[in-house]
Amino acid sequence: MPDSWPRAQLRLLLTAVMFYTRLPCPRWVGHEPEQLNRATVYFPLIGWLVGAGAAAVYWGAALLWPPVVAVLLSTGAGVLLTGAFHEDGLADMCDGFGGGWTRARILDIMKDSRIGTYGLVGLGLVLAIKVAALSSAANPGRPGLSVPVLLLVAHPLSRLTALTFVRTLPYAREDLDDGKAKPVAQSMPNGRLAVAALLGLAPLLALVLWRPAPALLWVLLPLLVLQLVLGRWFKRWLGGYTGDCLGATQQLAEALIYLSLTVHLA
Repeated sequence: MPDSWPRAQLRLLLTAVMFYTRLPCPRWVGHEPEQLNRATVYFPLIGWLVGAGAAAVYWGAALLWPPVVAVLLSTGAGVLLTGAFHEDGLADMCDGFGGGWTRARILDIMKDSRIGTYGLVGLGLVLAIKVAALSSAANPGRPGLSVPVLLLVAHPLSRLTALTFVRTLPYAREDLDDGKAKPVAQSMPNGRLAVAALLGLAPLLALVLWRPAPALLWVLLPLLVLQLVLGRWFKRWLGGYTGDCLGATQQLAEALIYLSLTVHLA
């Protein structure tokens, strides 16, 4: 008997949780390829979950330690929740584009599970930027958005930024059975992308209405620039995207959101 609509959506949501996090899921959820592909619509909602977990750790740690320690612990919590899934993609992309000069070589390097100098430096810099930007927001003497708010906005929005490539670019690897992005290798229908966009933008829109502060919407501009630049880069060198490209985009977009929303204008 086919699932009812609510149960089918719950199955897709739990499939996304199973694929994009390390949280346990019931066995009845399953993991068929088409199911994994359809579950991509809930990728931004996973950002709600990871952002909320990181925010909770920050809030609890800030009661006991200085802000920078709380930020580091919350960052570590986010990495643990996802199993460093996106951080691994960033490191692989840095290694691939840093060490390869042809499409085939870049793809081969990105498949290698070992991390190289480019990956280590790139990942370290992006993590350092995120920690530094969040620590600046945690400064008691500085007005602006709190760290938990930044986390709750950045995690869904950065995942939406990465997801746009599934709609705008083809999958770069010829063998769809080879690569981390196999479950999301198919293009997203407009309706599914619209739902994902709503889920990714919802925390930002809620913040704009709550403060109210329409100027916060300007963060979408640097994200658009990032999407256009990376999209052109991926298409030029790879002919499309890979799973590592999506993970790298999420990490870069997250860092860019923190930088954009913590700009200090004297």
